[in-house]
Amino acid sequence: MNWKQLSVFLENRPGALNEPCRLLARAGINIHTFSLADTREFGILRLVVEDSEKARRLLVRNGFAVKLTKVIMIEVPDQPGELARVLDALEGTGINVQYAYGFTLGDQAKGVLVFCFDDPARAVEVLQKHRVRIVSTAKTRSARNRAR
Repeated sequence: MNWKQLSVFLENRPGALNEPCRLLARAGINIHTFSLADTREFGILRLVVEDSEKARRLLVRNGFAVKLTKVIMIEVPDQPGELARVLDALEGTGINVQYAYGFTLGDQAKGVLVFCFDDPARAVEVLQKHRVRIVSTAKTRSARNRAR
């Protein structure tokens, strides 16, 4: 549950995305997922990585402006209506979704949704009451260690 997302501010120019990704790769930091939003002049690269504090220090040391944000990762079946089910659980609570992105693991028929809420602790509480599956960082680390 304790996921931290890095928001890395980049110039909107060819090759800008390569630089932080290459640094993380060389340091052996695994990227679980990412999202890139852009404007005409800059972009925001949002990354969920294996060791967010180590990644933050590395990127800052190399001149990047980086912000850490708490996010919640939710696992859902990869089928119609699952995003709506998650959002329905939050309806009427006053909890705001600031942004979200997701990806599917088609071969496993699962999807993972990454949410930034204005009140993450309360969002987790509400979602767990509705039996929404929250992805734990501990589970991800142990699965990766078993795969090695």
